Amino acid sequence: MNKRQHLLVTGAGGFIGHHLVKRLKADGHWVRGVDLKYPEYEASDADEFEVLDLRELSNCRRATRGGLDGVYNLAADMGGIGYITAFHADIARNNILINAHMLEASRENGVKRFLFSSSACVYAQGKQKDANVVALREEDAYPAEPEPGYGWEKLYAEELCRYYYQDHKLETRIVRFHNVYGPLGTYEGGKEKAPAAICRKVALASKGEEIEVWGDGEQTRSFMYVDDCVEGLLRIMASDYREPLNLGTDELVTINQLVGLVSGAAGKHVTIRHNLTGPQGVRGRNSDNSRLRTVLGWEPRIMLEEGLSYTYPWIQAQVSEAGKSAKKRDFVAATA
Repeated sequence: MNKRQHLLVTGAGGFIGHHLVKRLKADGHWVRGVDLKYPEYEASDADEFEVLDLRELSNCRRATRGGLDGVYNLAADMGGIGYITAFHADIARNNILINAHMLEASRENGVKRFLFSSSACVYAQGKQKDANVVALREEDAYPAEPEPGYGWEKLYAEELCRYYYQDHKLETRIVRFHNVYGPLGTYEGGKEKAPAAICRKVALASKGEEIEVWGDGEQTRSFMYVDDCVEGLLRIMASDYREPLNLGTDELVTINQLVGLVSGAAGKHVTIRHNLTGPQGVRGRNSDNSRLRTVLGWEPRIMLEEGLSYTYPWIQAQVSEAGKSAKKRDFVAATA
């Protein structure tokens, strides 16, 4: 995909979608961005940006008009573990509608290639009960036992992509994200992922103060910096591989270790208070990148400590600015 192309990014107002639009424009492509909202922290680089509810088929038809070379379908109702465990019906319904309608509209409008953003939440929960988890291979999604709600709809949408290739020859690509983080991402409000939440908590804490961590902190995850995510998306879209591919790092850390790395990036020691009643998801999850390396000859390279050195300062600046704004509002209210 080296020549200039006409591309659509759905979810372009969100974290990964916004970064992807910036990269596609830097590479010289024409890009239409679509989302329910505009990007929160800076203006979009997209040639066109349309606010559309992609749960509606008519809006999906509008989004995919014009003979597009490719669709990066990143639009989704999603968030961190607290969010996806609390709203199974809404999340499943919203995402099934988005994905089914985007596939059908892409078929109708002759889109040449369609990339679906799936998730590591499709993996069987029974294979993720140990913190020292065996890294998950793509075939470990079956026999099916995904996360309720969010994981089930992602797994079904993967099958739907296969059906659209089998029945209609729509070229589909499927990527399974493993915990993406970086600047310009959600860091508060309940939809943030663990790295952003920990960065926010550390930024708000004074040296030596406690921050809360859900569970005992020994649950494990791998985390991928957003630049690696975007690079992987471009490579997977350009590949000839139609089956699901993991996109993540295989650098497994505990949440307690994540706190330590964020504290190091902040230059600030904090202590941990474990909330054993808070949701924590599966006990361990890691990405097996063997197939990714075979298919692409590449895998994510940015280690967590390096990625946090870029992410923490951005979140710290947002927290600081929000604090200044709150103090200004309080002063105005007190003097009114």
